[in-house]
Amino acid sequence: MEITIQHFNDCPNWLEAAEHVQRAVDHVDTDVTVRLEIVNTPQRAEEVRFRGSPTILIDGTDPFAEPDAPVGLSCRIYTTPSGIAGSPTTEQLVDLLTKSRAEDSSERSDDDG
Repeated sequence: MEITIQHFNDCPNWLEAAEHVQRAVDHVDTDVTVRLEIVNTPQRAEEVRFRGSPTILIDGTDPFAEPDAPVGLSCRIYTTPSGIAGSPTTEQLVDLLTKSRAEDSSERSDDDG
């Protein structure tokens, strides 16, 4: 599994997101590669369909994507159980990683059969 944290340095929320991602990865204890990707131009934002900093991709998919969210260089907000925040919570990420890991295991079982 690969998690990519897309961000630009002028938005401070990516640091909190990176901490939450690392805590979630440690909790789930699965084989995960975490990488950072800087998106710092409007052209690059368009190329990668960047919906704001931080964007967290799990195996290339944005599980928090809002279909009508604009593409561009802006700070992103997330809906969490505690309200609006600059990053998903560790618990939200643990839930996503757990589901993703279960789906990966199911796909591997299907391939073996």
